[in-house]
Amino acid sequence: MQTRGFTLLELSIVLVIIGLLIGGVFAGQSLIHTAQLNAMVSEFNRYQMATQNFKQQYQALPGDMNNATAIWGSAGGTGSDTVCQAIASTTALTCNGNGDGVIGTSVSVNDERYRFWQHLANAKMIEGAYTGANAGVAPGVDVPASRFGANAGWYLQIASSYNGGSAYAFNTDYGTGHMLRLDNGSSTVTPKDAWIIDKKYDDGKPGMGNVLVYNWPSCTNAANQSDLTATYTLTVTTISCNLWFLASF
Repeated sequence: MQTRGFTLLELSIVLVIIGLLIGGVFAGQSLIHTAQLNAMVSEFNRYQMATQNFKQQYQALPGDMNNATAIWGSAGGTGSDTVCQAIASTTALTCNGNGDGVIGTSVSVNDERYRFWQHLANAKMIEGAYTGANAGVAPGVDVPASRFGANAGWYLQIASSYNGGSAYAFNTDYGTGHMLRLDNGSSTVTPKDAWIIDKKYDDGKPGMGNVLVYNWPSCTNAANQSDLTATYTLTVTTISCNLWFLASF
């Protein structure tokens, strides 16, 4: 009894199908990654617009608002002291900022920068509910989570505090406003991804413009902190960059 094997034509068809399947998987992964990169910028734009809308409606910046407890109630203490600011809220109860026009650290470390997210959520300007405090838990509780990468969240910083004040930041003028940074406790993107975003939405330079890089020694070819003409090291394929977006509000 003879057993019939596959013909060369049949084997070729099988190999073509396998090749198409593998190609489809890689193409799908590429599309997902591109969508994640675009989502990063969309999220930033959403939070920037939400803050501008909040400012217009309440005539104050979220987090810095000095009469927030009159609207949403006090989380504790006087509503404006360190007792209140240390309380991680489980409801809309909140704390006041000092109303100086800067979302900063007016009462205790990190206070207004975390109440910022709670005030935005309380006002229904963004989705979610946030503690208003730095409770050291995962993004999605203290700060908004991002679609980009595991454990990635959005954090607000005072831009002027990084005007050359860190060995990992470029020694340049970040202005007196605010910035939003995407962070997961370490680096979040590769130099190539950082360059793609920077080039598409800004000037493509890691040390200049409104899209800036943190961890310059590991993801740029800068000779030093003041080398603002540096470019991204596109040959480095490891995740070694954090991106900062200067905000206008």
